[in-house]
Amino acid sequence: MKKVFLNACLKAIKKNNPSIKKEELDEIRYGLEGLYLTITKAAVIFTITLLCGTFKEMLIMLLVFNVLRKTGFGIHAKKSWQCWISSLSIFVILPYIAKIITIPLVIKKILSIISIIMMLLYAPADTVKRPLINKRKRLIWKTLSVINCSILVIILLLTKNNTMSNLLLFGIYTEVIFINPLTYKLFKLPYNNYLNYDLNRNV
Repeated sequence: MKKVFLNACLKAIKKNNPSIKKEELDEIRYGLEGLYLTITKAAVIFTITLLCGTFKEMLIMLLVFNVLRKTGFGIHAKKSWQCWISSLSIFVILPYIAKIITIPLVIKKILSIISIIMMLLYAPADTVKRPLINKRKRLIWKTLSVINCSILVIILLLTKNNTMSNLLLFGIYTEVIFINPLTYKLFKLPYNNYLNYDLNRNV
């Protein structure tokens, strides 16, 4: 199905742009593969959580994660099957767990403080394909990551709803794990890729 989708899209693009270069087509293919994976993954996760009665919880956790991901960035799976396993584990299993467990407030306070420290230390975390070269932008993203994390932590600690509190904590820690250098090391991926570039560049 994926191959059919990609071939149909690329064929249409080449038909409308006969002079397009192979390098440009390769870039488009990469983007289309990401789009296809995102759509199919979302469809599967949405269906499973609807059947399990955790759709609302999944959306809340996904929102929390994306708020932090937008400025904190972080690791990307090297292979699509790794992405599938991690996505299903995070957005199908964790929302269900959030509904059935109670984490002591003192533990949440400790984990909340640690999460802010992790954001301060490691956000934003780049990848080989997207090195965050600009120093000023990295500082802005770090600041926004810490601010956003702090706001989410305050909501987490003030809410009286146990499930909501758990979802906030799980969403925050999903991003914390994704930006942690130990995670990069575990998956044998290079960390701080911007250091391979001229740090004086302003682009």
